[in-house]
Amino acid sequence: MKAQAFCLIIAGLVIGWSAALAQRAALDPVRVAPHIFEVVLENEDVRVLKVTERNGETAALHSLGTRVTVHLSPCAWMEKKSGKNPIMQSFRLGDVQWQEAVTRGGTTSAVVQDCSRLEIELK
Repeated sequence: MKAQAFCLIIAGLVIGWSAALAQRAALDPVRVAPHIFEVVLENEDVRVLKVTERNGETAALHSLGTRVTVHLSPCAWMEKKSGKNPIMQSFRLGDVQWQEAVTRGGTTSAVVQDCSRLEIELK
């Protein structure tokens, strides 16, 4: 009886792990929006993405992990929050920021000028 319960637990963990990997791959920004996201470096410790946003581009639904962002160009865009007036977000060349993990997409970019940055995710 204990062996059957153990096998069921292991099977459940394997199925859950497989489903999580499949979902992660389905929401990989490089896979769903290669026109915006490019892998610069990836190993067992870190993944570095070069992100280039242009006005009018749309990225499909994707997930980004907790990361450090380094701006490679001046960036500015209008950010709209539901029920509030849009506010301008802007960053200078070399600005660095910490960003929490997020799943987003399906909205059209409203950058004022092309925006390039490195997004560094620790694994």
